[in-house]
Amino acid sequence: MALYLGLDSSTQSLTALVLEVEHDGHGRSDEPPRKSLVFEHSISFDENLPLYGTRHGVLPSEDPSVAVSSPLMWAEALDQMFETIAASSLDLSQLAAIAGSAQQHGSVYLGPRATEVIAGLVPSCPLVEQLEVTTSGNKEAPKKSVLSRQVSPIWMDSSTTEECREITGAIGDADQLAQLTGSRAFERFTGPQIRKFYKHDPEGWEATDRVHMVSSFMASLLAGAHAPLDPGDASGMNLMDLRTRDWSLEMLEATAPKLAAKLPPIVPSSTIVGTLAPYWQHRFGFPPAKVVAWSGDNPCSLVGTGLIREGQIAVSLGTSDTLFGLMREPRVDRTGTGHVFGSPTGDYMGLTCFLNGSLAREQVRNEHSLDWKGFSEMLRATPPGNNGSIMFPWFEAEITPDVRTPGVRRVDLSAGDTARNVRAVVEAQMMALANHSRWMGVDVDVIHATGGAAVNTDILQVLADVFEAKVRRFKVTNSACLGAALRAYHAEATANGSGLSWEKVVDGIAVPIAESPIMPKQSSVKTYTRLRRRYA
Repeated sequence: MALYLGLDSSTQSLTALVLEVEHDGHGRSDEPPRKSLVFEHSISFDENLPLYGTRHGVLPSEDPSVAVSSPLMWAEALDQMFETIAASSLDLSQLAAIAGSAQQHGSVYLGPRATEVIAGLVPSCPLVEQLEVTTSGNKEAPKKSVLSRQVSPIWMDSSTTEECREITGAIGDADQLAQLTGSRAFERFTGPQIRKFYKHDPEGWEATDRVHMVSSFMASLLAGAHAPLDPGDASGMNLMDLRTRDWSLEMLEATAPKLAAKLPPIVPSSTIVGTLAPYWQHRFGFPPAKVVAWSGDNPCSLVGTGLIREGQIAVSLGTSDTLFGLMREPRVDRTGTGHVFGSPTGDYMGLTCFLNGSLAREQVRNEHSLDWKGFSEMLRATPPGNNGSIMFPWFEAEITPDVRTPGVRRVDLSAGDTARNVRAVVEAQMMALANHSRWMGVDVDVIHATGGAAVNTDILQVLADVFEAKVRRFKVTNSACLGAALRAYHAEATANGSGLSWEKVVDGIAVPIAESPIMPKQSSVKTYTRLRRRYA
């Protein structure tokens, strides 16, 4: 028996899952190893770390296009999580490996002292206090953070339109950039964010020794040394050559000077980057488990929903709504809204992301003083098609389609009509998923549903009807965290030379629940086929 820890540092929380695997020689027998989840815990940044003052995990800003968070908050959450796991009934001596998932595109900027501090973490002092180090032995001296930039721009930030234009112009055009990196230049992607920092704070950029993604920053804290990036997360930066899976010199030069020297290397997703640092061993009683390269939440969700074959797709209904599937070869979206990332399996994944996901549903729910039960009741009280009432729920500037100015647009819909507004927001989101995923060229007949809203059968019924496809759910709604745990299992087996196939990795755990799927209703399908044209 062995334990594998998966961590997911998302926009709003840090979640942990522990996977128990009872196996014989890492799957050498014909019988698949038995897998079960034996621990799950989540730390809400807003609720459990209120001193950082975040709302939905994001620091307040007077500029609606700016979205940043504190990397120290993520580090403190990691401390809290390890304390919670240590206090559980788990036999930590059986912990074999740890892997992680993180919100994509976010960047962390470290100064030259970070290398020494991260390598020398002492167990007698909390992590955050060491990341905010004093410059002398005098405890009264002002603290100087290891960060060269105190905040991290995250995926919700849309303030880099000018930088996107500059980078695109340096490369040629948007299509050339997408063919090279898998995506056109997007405001929230790391490359444009790096360029903005370099332009607006050249001294801060000069003081930056290392630029990490959220994923590699968290892995570095665990390993006690600068960790590399995997292709899944690196491909969300507008900096990686999609086909070589290495940094594109052309993109680096178009983004910022000296960037090549400040970035971590890119390694395969199954790479063991080190063992758990002494800080975690001595402070919390953890064993010297293997630390696996972290990845982005979307690539991890690909594994966590069992999408290891081409032609399968999943829809994640979380903070953002995403639709994704595995690709053997990269196929870039000519319309410019979709993305191609590296997959932990060594393949590729296609993805389309919509910023106004759960936050839009929550906004409508809160505006009408509903709980989720009441939200579902209102959804059931209205017919498919909503009698022609439609909404474009752009509560925040939208990624897909490209909407720079936030604002809800209603057509034949009163803002005070509770039931119709509930159905309108759900239908609009499902229409967007369908209309903006055609570029992937997948003939959809089954959808794997995950994310927090995947527990809502009424929302999933609309999804099934719009796509005319069966929708299957999972017991575990945090597919990114499960995917991280499964990646830890796969990487440890690979390091031991066991040659564990991805089919055996996901078997019995990253599979839909056995109960009947949610089937499309043909009467609704006809209605939505007509309605999709209005949303196109």
